[in-house]
Amino acid sequence: MPVRLAEIVARFGGDLAGDGDRSITGIAPLDSAGPGQLAFLSNPKYRQQLANTRAGAVILMPEMARESPTACVVTPQPYLYFARVAQWLSPQLRPVPGVHPSAVVECDVPASASIGPNVWIGPDAKIGEDVVIGAQCSIGTGAEVGEGSWLHSNVSIYAHCRLGSRAIVHSGAVIGSDGFGFAREAEGAWVKIPQTGRVLIGHDVEIGANTTIDRGALEDTVIGDGVKLDNQIQVAHNVHIGDHCALAGCVGIAGSTHIGVRCTVGGGAILLGHLHIADDVHISAGTLVAKSISQPGNYTGTVPFMSHDDWLKNFSRLRHLDAMADKIRSLESRLATLEKNTK
Repeated sequence: MPVRLAEIVARFGGDLAGDGDRSITGIAPLDSAGPGQLAFLSNPKYRQQLANTRAGAVILMPEMARESPTACVVTPQPYLYFARVAQWLSPQLRPVPGVHPSAVVECDVPASASIGPNVWIGPDAKIGEDVVIGAQCSIGTGAEVGEGSWLHSNVSIYAHCRLGSRAIVHSGAVIGSDGFGFAREAEGAWVKIPQTGRVLIGHDVEIGANTTIDRGALEDTVIGDGVKLDNQIQVAHNVHIGDHCALAGCVGIAGSTHIGVRCTVGGGAILLGHLHIADDVHISAGTLVAKSISQPGNYTGTVPFMSHDDWLKNFSRLRHLDAMADKIRSLESRLATLEKNTK
């Protein structure tokens, strides 16, 4: 349903410049929005699109307000404002509550839950109010799914794992499969180590399609509140991810690594095992993290593939590049002084 621009500002705040009675029917990109749509500008590199926009209104920062050819909502964080308005204007319709006749449910579920076709929910599982479980999901014995959570089709949650409230889990995700734990015999054969921990996931977590989170070997794998995991991420056993972290697609985290709060990890980055990552660390895409990070900040780096011995030798030298550069500058200065004195 259309809403007035003034209604949006009344609900979400910000400063209105222009016609508050303008009717808004949806959200669209700045360069393709029409007269009834709301656009946003948060990245200055797209500033040139503002002059030619046909949008009915634009969400933008204070320093850009004078450049807008149309009505605008002025806010310090346009992208965040856009996200909240988009959620309000485009709510996702939840399925009708009830249990599909083909589902196999071996525990009590609340009447407000929606259980789709061919779902299996094992004994002693706990399903919260207003939960949606999509077609062909599998919820193991004693597992818990918190209120308001939405599991899309073909999600697997193994026994005794716990998912907090308002989680979104996309298709193909696997939570609680065995961690990669094996001991090697002298003859080269591998002996499996039972993985007896769980996966504990906090509230307001989103897990992307085909992401896998392994259960702990002895302790639990823990995902904090508000964590956002993209598609095809691997989280190994005993990993801890702190509150409000965001990890992009194809990140791999080896076992027993602990990541602090509010961290971000770019796509395809690899974190080796048994590391500790401080709070507020931001790791660039494709970075290999081979040692713990004790200070907040941005970290980037890759190295070429080579034999392990050569890599160790070269990396040990790379760590001393700054000191070597200082020595070279000192030697150059001394050499210049000697040459001057010999003339």
